[in-house]
Amino acid sequence: MLPEINRLKKEKDFEKVFKKGKGSKEDFLYLKVVKNNLENSRFGFIISKKFSKKAVIRNKIRRRLSRLIEIKLPKIKKGIDAAITVMPGLEIGDFWELEDKMNKLFKKSGIIS
Repeated sequence: MLPEINRLKKEKDFEKVFKKGKGSKEDFLYLKVVKNNLENSRFGFIISKKFSKKAVIRNKIRRRLSRLIEIKLPKIKKGIDAAITVMPGLEIGDFWELEDKMNKLFKKSGIIS
């Protein structure tokens, strides 16, 4: 699970990311990134009911994304806020397919150093 200090929680923080952030898209994942004035990076997830009506499936994707970011955290640049939006159509594949898509998305947005 992603550590507490690396989670984006407040609505005002999400609004800042969506208003001022730069976006990148890879398949059915959309990433918005903005710099913050903190020493650590924070991530938030948006997975709507359009993706799946079942909370179990939405939470499963959220847990997988959280774990992938936790693994990549040492390589990710410090001082950013990021929101990851999951679009409808992302098949519930295995963990490794999702990891591949996340790697491409991080490289495209330039947050992996």
